[in-house]
Amino acid sequence: MAQILVVDDEMGIRELLSEILSDEGHSVMLAENAAAARKARGEKRPDLVLLDIWMPDTDGISLLKEWSAANLLTMPVVMMSGHGTIDSAVEATRVGAVDFLEKPIALQKLLQTVKKALKHEVVSSKPPVTLDAFARSPLLRDLKKRLEQAAANTSVLLLKSASGSIAEICARTLQAPRTPWLDLSASSVPLTQEMLENASGGVLFIADLMLMGRLQQKNLAFALERLAKYNLQLVAALSRPLAALTEAGWDPGLVARLGDVSVALPQLSGHADEVPEIAPLVLTHLVERHDVPPRRFSTAALNSLRLYHWPGEWVELLAAIRNLAIAALDEEISADDVNGLLQCDAAAEVQRPAAPVLPMFDQPLRDAREAFERLYFEHHLKNERGNMTRVAEKTGLERTHLYRKLKQLGLNTGRRPDENEQ
Repeated sequence: MAQILVVDDEMGIRELLSEILSDEGHSVMLAENAAAARKARGEKRPDLVLLDIWMPDTDGISLLKEWSAANLLTMPVVMMSGHGTIDSAVEATRVGAVDFLEKPIALQKLLQTVKKALKHEVVSSKPPVTLDAFARSPLLRDLKKRLEQAAANTSVLLLKSASGSIAEICARTLQAPRTPWLDLSASSVPLTQEMLENASGGVLFIADLMLMGRLQQKNLAFALERLAKYNLQLVAALSRPLAALTEAGWDPGLVARLGDVSVALPQLSGHADEVPEIAPLVLTHLVERHDVPPRRFSTAALNSLRLYHWPGEWVELLAAIRNLAIAALDEEISADDVNGLLQCDAAAEVQRPAAPVLPMFDQPLRDAREAFERLYFEHHLKNERGNMTRVAEKTGLERTHLYRKLKQLGLNTGRRPDENEQ
């Protein structure tokens, strides 16, 4: 018979289901919360999981998403809830559950659902999207090389100017086949030695450091001290400058450790022709994570994306792809969908007031001059779409001096000084 894992925070429910299923000849494992369920799943893969939605540490749907994202959803899962709603059932089945039981669970309904679920063939999870899928993009081929080179020399890698989907794609690129994956930014419980041991040899991932709460920061500090012990690679993304973490109250020592080795995402400015190669793969990633409904781009839609100037770089592109997938009325995203969204964004950009200059008068001269220079060069980089030859001409600076000045101001061009430009 089958090995069944029952996950429920109510002892009475666990004991009742265990008794019924044992009488049917099944072997039953019990877990009172998500942490115990993770341990049971790691020690012995069950043939079926009965998973409660409402639990004190991590809710069942979040645990289901966690297993799905880590390619651990290799067994059928039936969700249970005493407060079941249609929305909960739909979300659970969309994420990967095969059925839904509402409490109190009738005996015959339980046995029928278990019998049906055990016959359900779980389709092997597709391998996660990595930068290998973007092989036709010179921009991202170069990024892949930089990531692998950096990761080979450090266990702590910071992805600058990155967050969300593109950050995860980068981190997945560094994950060896069939090794664990632990998303620290998705965890809402204290990190333990046991959890790190279960992730041994794998990747610890953080989608955006700026979004981490106090508990997650403590988890990060705890993990940093044990990376070598468990042979772990930490890949953390940051959408803002590193100094923003200190300004947000992070421990300066922790921030310094995170910033030791970093790789910045290349700028999209000047690489619009590569957007039609990048966008469909990012969309595929979002669909496979169940973040958006199944969607695909039409050829005309991809051409519209190519023609748009991306002043917000990756953050704006990823937000646009997600919004298009959610808002599109049909499975195919059309050029009208793209143009409607981007024209609204462009109109908002025109109406947005320029960065305020008056506060500079309250700063010391040196700080005010630096703030003005940053605004000045940001303006020209944006207008010339990152073309350094034209920026040099506009600003009247020699190229080497220009690169030195941009580096001093913390402005990343995403290009090497010896790169040829038209």
